[in-house]
Amino acid sequence: MVLSWCLGAALALACGSLWPQVHSAVAPENEVPLRPTTWLPEGKITSVTLPKGRTRLYFTLKKKAPGMSVTVSPCDLPIEWTLAARTLKDKPLKNLQSTKKSMPEVWWRGPGTEEKLHSFSGSAVDSYSGPSYPTASIYILRLRSKQQNTRATVYLHEGLGPSGVFPSLPPDPQVHTLGVGMTSVTLSWVPSASITNLPHMQTSYEYCVLVNSQQNYPSLCAAQKSMRKEKDQKQEKKEKRRSVTVWPILKEWWWQQWDTYPEPRSPPPSLTDEYEDLQCVCQGTESVCTVSELLPETQYYFDVFVVNRLNGTSMTYKGTFARTHEEARPAITTLREGELKWVTFQDRGFKSEQFFSFHPRGWQQSGLLTLQSCGGGEKVKVTVSSKGQVLTSQAVRGELVHIWLQGSPSYLIHLEREGTATGHTSTVTDPSLPEVLTASVKMQTSSAYHRRGVPSLPSTLQIKSFNRLRGCNSVTLAWMGTEERSLYCVYRRKLGSREAEAGGGSALTAPCLGPESRSDTERVLCKYFQELNPRRAVTTAVIGGLEPGKAYVFDVYLMRRWGIPIKYASKMVKTRKEC
Repeated sequence: MVLSWCLGAALALACGSLWPQVHSAVAPENEVPLRPTTWLPEGKITSVTLPKGRTRLYFTLKKKAPGMSVTVSPCDLPIEWTLAARTLKDKPLKNLQSTKKSMPEVWWRGPGTEEKLHSFSGSAVDSYSGPSYPTASIYILRLRSKQQNTRATVYLHEGLGPSGVFPSLPPDPQVHTLGVGMTSVTLSWVPSASITNLPHMQTSYEYCVLVNSQQNYPSLCAAQKSMRKEKDQKQEKKEKRRSVTVWPILKEWWWQQWDTYPEPRSPPPSLTDEYEDLQCVCQGTESVCTVSELLPETQYYFDVFVVNRLNGTSMTYKGTFARTHEEARPAITTLREGELKWVTFQDRGFKSEQFFSFHPRGWQQSGLLTLQSCGGGEKVKVTVSSKGQVLTSQAVRGELVHIWLQGSPSYLIHLEREGTATGHTSTVTDPSLPEVLTASVKMQTSSAYHRRGVPSLPSTLQIKSFNRLRGCNSVTLAWMGTEERSLYCVYRRKLGSREAEAGGGSALTAPCLGPESRSDTERVLCKYFQELNPRRAVTTAVIGGLEPGKAYVFDVYLMRRWGIPIKYASKMVKTRKEC
């Protein structure tokens, strides 16, 4: 145990003595730190990592070089770069070359003059082309990133004329929008001379069209970096967090020591890496592209790049943006005060819908919505909302549905047909029939100025006939009423022999058939009735003036001030032949 403690202490002392020696060897007290100098090769694409601050690249030209061109392509952030020619008065001594200082730094600190040749600030690809300076001792390319670490690509070409390494852009590099739809956008652009001048069988140049919903990218490198970042964020969400180290002090000290060393330069990305994360929606040599499978009512940004597949260079067209059209919103029908509405779903598919709006009158902003199913085995659902908030949603069946509306200046009523009930088949609408016989739902909206709730309904909607009181010229009917004073109207219709044998089940006995659809000659009486005790709310009526031995269909309607009239179930009664 004592031996292990001694070994641990000795190891700690040894490690503690090693780290200061390494640090002092890098930057002794009597030595000026070397500047980060890099020679820029000619005819090679050089990828440069730009930390926050200024980076210098040095190069010289051949004695017989008539001119030069320098091209700088930023990645994702705007940068500043300048090109200068420096002329030294005296050549450096040969013995200075053996010092720890590099040759460019010796020239930098020597006496001389410097002339600025070119300067640029931005995120676009920029080039300088001009003659060489015979008196120049060295050329200095200064690059600076103001915001944060980024990357840039630099290419040096000796000679006059274009280098031909980067693709060419047309005089008008703007991407144009030909058409915008709900889920697609069609783009066009002026073709690049690098593609139009290609031989027929060569495919070294091509276009790549990218789309996103955030921004236009200044370069292909920026698009690739953004896609990789998004991919990494998704991957980090899936992975679990790494466990915290047991020695946090040692971890912090280790990173402090690591930060004292310069960041290693990353090698230039290969062509395979350049295309690894790209998802071009259009790729090829055509200058027209249709981007489909987009979301409606969404703004998208479109970028077009012309890419040299041999060396991985690219040029960026001036991107554009477009907003897809919104989805076709259904028509909303405004309901008038007290209007009876027969809703017919023309689309006999599995699901169809209609929208209505209602604005109640009066400062109370209250109203009553009444709906009644017209039968046919259809499943209909009503949803009432106001200001985007759903107030109620329920099914509309054979019974009358009352929905009390209160507290909003306007209401949106959504009727949705969800198919047919089990055991029923969807019938085809006959255009020759009246609307009341082909409708699926009967609906009415009315403002309620004094009422504070839905009206009361009868306990049953069945009509009873008394066989003992049935005569040759008259019948006696009875039905249930309510505790409210209401008007009841009785209608009759004589049946033919065939209808009588069929039980009177014709289309004219439809649930949505109201008194407004009946002839005045069919109305036999109207009477008011009220009974405060619901159990005793039974009223009767004697219908006379009938023919002996004939079958009649009787309908009773409960007429109300608010809401659609309530139709009782039709009752067929046959008078006696002999009395």
